[in-house]
Amino acid sequence: MNLLKQLNENKMKNQKTFYYFIVIVAALLLMFLSAKLFLTDKSIAANNDSNNEYFPQDYRIISPKIPDHITIFGEDVPLDNFEVYERVEREILVNTYWHSATILAIKRAARWFPVIEPILKQNNIPDDFKYLAVVESNLDNVVSPAGATGYWQFIKSAAKQYGLEVTDEVDERYNVEKSTVAACKFLNTAYNMFGSWTMASSSYNAGSSGIEKWSGIQKATNYWNLVLNSETSRYVARIIAMKLIMENPAAYGYDLRPEDLYQPLKFKEVELSSSVTDFADYAISLGINYKTLKLYNPWLRDTSLKNKDKKLYKIKVPEEGSIKLIKE
Repeated sequence: MNLLKQLNENKMKNQKTFYYFIVIVAALLLMFLSAKLFLTDKSIAANNDSNNEYFPQDYRIISPKIPDHITIFGEDVPLDNFEVYERVEREILVNTYWHSATILAIKRAARWFPVIEPILKQNNIPDDFKYLAVVESNLDNVVSPAGATGYWQFIKSAAKQYGLEVTDEVDERYNVEKSTVAACKFLNTAYNMFGSWTMASSSYNAGSSGIEKWSGIQKATNYWNLVLNSETSRYVARIIAMKLIMENPAAYGYDLRPEDLYQPLKFKEVELSSSVTDFADYAISLGINYKTLKLYNPWLRDTSLKNKDKKLYKIKVPEEGSIKLIKE
């Protein structure tokens, strides 16, 4: 009997020992898991902090709000028409999320809008047409596959028609001031033809004869009522999108500081009415180099200039100290 009692007591002790062992193991396991989770959280937080260094904008992809009322060139956009609304929204979405091109447009605008705006005003062209230049070239002297050239994308024949010199040595389509004047001439002519700036802007893309033709066939004089090719149909909506984004970049997720923007070029002008046998030597005589001469005067297209007619040209030279020239 005593033996049975002793065996039961030993069994109970063993059970208690096993129980305590399980409790201790569970406690240690819990402590281990808690420590691991704590370290993992710290690691995630550290990674997030690291990511925030590269992505400080707390990036989100959303559908931007479309304003209830939009005007372009001083004319109302009929957003109550679902097709027009969706056409405009498409371009806002495309250009909001086409980050590299849109950021460059905003940066370049700080340099070139102060040049373009007064010329538009002098020629009685609505200020919104500066965004047409953005849509055409993203404010860069680009050349299209069809040969359209410069900020305002003139083809050679149209450039000459509106007063620009285009030769192997001089191509004023690359001259921002002169090509803006030429664009104003086109737009004023188109406005007189159609009686609407929206129609005039669409003709800048499709040609006046093209818009006149389709307007006649479709018996419609309002741009928003015309059935056009995809590019011209999207054209004015693109201008609207760039206007909205560039007028209020922060509303579309662009957080650019003043120092991020490209500043206007500071320059003086010197007159040239003779021939130039070597523009590299000519640049040195002005205290600059060939690259800088071409940077400020991209309309000079050759290394020399015959200028048999002694035409007067104005050459831009950077103001002294305004740029840092690279040493030879």
